[in-house]
Amino acid sequence: MKKTVLITGASSGFGKEAVKLFHKNNWNVIATMRSPEKETELQALDQVLVIKLDVTDKTSIQNAVKTGIEKFGQIDVLVNNAGYGAFGALEAATEAEIKRQFDVNFFGLIEVTQALIPVMRQQRSGVIINVSSIGGKVTFPFSSLYHATKFAVEGLTEAIQYELNPLGIRLKIIEPGGYKTEFAGRSIAIFGVGESGDYQASFDKFISAVQQWPMSENIGEVADAIYDAATDGTEKLRYSVGHDAGLIIEARHQMDDVDFKKMIVGQMGI
Repeated sequence: MKKTVLITGASSGFGKEAVKLFHKNNWNVIATMRSPEKETELQALDQVLVIKLDVTDKTSIQNAVKTGIEKFGQIDVLVNNAGYGAFGALEAATEAEIKRQFDVNFFGLIEVTQALIPVMRQQRSGVIINVSSIGGKVTFPFSSLYHATKFAVEGLTEAIQYELNPLGIRLKIIEPGGYKTEFAGRSIAIFGVGESGDYQASFDKFISAVQQWPMSENIGEVADAIYDAATDGTEKLRYSVGHDAGLIIEARHQMDDVDFKKMIVGQMGI
């Protein structure tokens, strides 16, 4: 029997590449996104169900899971990929901006996971893959909301291993470095520094540094890591992806807090 994967945030970037890779390897794929009516490439693939799922809308989550099971019989792997980044000075963040960042990146991920756990628990098998970031292990300036959600995803995923491993469900975390995806476009929200001029010079330097960051164009590396995590049959938890991810995480392990902070400040020029 073919295995089935459900992927959130499948309209672009890592999610879309993962859909195509799983399909290529003869999986059934439930490709979920907020606006499935806009998707044409994936709609044309056999055994790919393109369906609406907004991680902030519980009804859409339940409908996507129900429809996917009706079509394919079961769901073996969940890839929680949907997310975005909100950037600016914490002081300037509105309550709405804070709430939305957590609703999408963290609470939405929990909602989707809770919807799939009973399915996998009944099957006594499954893999839950949460796409985090190197931003779940290290931090950068003016990214506090984003980092807070990704650190939360890392802690959540590591913790629920203890609950779900005995039931045959494995947990995985994907930690990509910098890649050229829609994350740098429509998946980014810059709320800035507000009316205070105290942050402006540093924020401008941060934005300039981000724009010049050497982003990899090989987003297939991340799809490969997701597929490996889904199929390697191990209890390996974390998969860092990308040359910069390895270097930054290794540097964080080797440096104390002050030295690492100095390195980031130096690289950002702030």
